[in-house]
Amino acid sequence: MTDSGRHRVGKVLIDRDRIARRVAEMGPEVARRIDADGGPGEGVVLIPILTGAVVFVADLIRHMPVRLSLGLVTVSSYPGATVESKGARIRGELPGNLGGKRVVIVDDILDTGQTLSVVTDLVREQNPAGVRVCVLLRKPPSARKVPFEADHVGFDIPDRFVVGYGLDYNGYYRNLPEIAELESD
Repeated sequence: MTDSGRHRVGKVLIDRDRIARRVAEMGPEVARRIDADGGPGEGVVLIPILTGAVVFVADLIRHMPVRLSLGLVTVSSYPGATVESKGARIRGELPGNLGGKRVVIVDDILDTGQTLSVVTDLVREQNPAGVRVCVLLRKPPSARKVPFEADHVGFDIPDRFVVGYGLDYNGYYRNLPEIAELESD
């Protein structure tokens, strides 16, 4: 699969079966940690960071045996045809009324840490009962521009630009069922 002859899908890093198995494990893991956090929280809110996390969160919630609601936030950090993060920009409203609730921020990938840092800080300003971060993919700490760690991680990957299973390049390749490297021609 190519994009105007400039980029193509390269080596598959994680196939669809491995993704499905790991997501099926992660749902109950995240749910157990939410239950263990307990406390006075009056609900569980998952906040997927769109658009990249849409495929992951759709599969993840089917494996989470807890009562939860979704609150969506859209963040842009790789605008247009670029493979380099330009910093996180919130595009739309962050869910309100998170005070006293247990929040799980869900993202497709932890790379520079900028997106998750911004969203986590904004969520904490609302005084939730707790905040956890769940990502499908995590690049090595050397990729971080800001210090940040996730509470739940599906897979560790090398510091390469990847597409598939919700991750894109210039809006394309989100529909690939696996995670693959993006290569330049």
